[in-house]
Amino acid sequence: MLSRSAVRLLCQPLAHLPKSAFRCLATRAMAADLTQGLDETQVQLLKEECIVIDENDKVIGSDSKKTCHLMENIDKGLLHRAFSVFLFNPNNELLLQQRSDEKITFPGYWTNTCCSHPLSFEAELEEKDCLGVKRAAQRKLEHELGIKAEQAPLDGFDYLTRIHYKAPSNGQWGEHEIDYILFMKGSVNVEPNLNEVQAYRYVNIEQLKEFIANSEKDGIKLTPWFKLIVNNFLYKWWENMNSLEQFRDHKTIHRM
Repeated sequence: MLSRSAVRLLCQPLAHLPKSAFRCLATRAMAADLTQGLDETQVQLLKEECIVIDENDKVIGSDSKKTCHLMENIDKGLLHRAFSVFLFNPNNELLLQQRSDEKITFPGYWTNTCCSHPLSFEAELEEKDCLGVKRAAQRKLEHELGIKAEQAPLDGFDYLTRIHYKAPSNGQWGEHEIDYILFMKGSVNVEPNLNEVQAYRYVNIEQLKEFIANSEKDGIKLTPWFKLIVNNFLYKWWENMNSLEQFRDHKTIHRM
């Protein structure tokens, strides 16, 4: 909705409008077009403040989720912090989710348990022991999948390493992230938020391999970060769930 001042400008003869007014109205129109027709709840989430970082994962500021996910900004180098959770049940089966069709980036794609962003406020900016990222993961597991904090305690997350990747979702939106990879194992109760997650399933290693091998034939879409992690890391980690310490690498940022 336009402000009263914008409405007054619109009511003036065009010849009398200052150049600054044209710029103002054009900016408002472009902002409205970007989110026109998108899910209202997801549009509200675009106001969240992501953590803006440099290529060495040093915090240099913050900006809205909307700004961070526009390809025009990504192509200029805008980079933000993210995380990917891989949650396993006691049978060593991995929980996958299918993103809702309401999502702005990669709607309907299958991916790992939970993928999102720590936000730019004190608790999620804390870097000691990766606490900020873990708090964000705990928050989003509940938001997306209804998994309560007591079933996903902070000390239950195992931070393994980071990947840096860029991926367009469509011509307008995309991702450019340094992504913290978190493993967790335990029994959880899943109650998905259907605005975030339209389906979920547990898979063992062989079932995931079959799922991915048949994905193109079956019309299944997989998120780019999930494919990168699967192709480069996941199986060797999964096969060594009881000795993950050998894979913890908090110094390297893997450029994908």
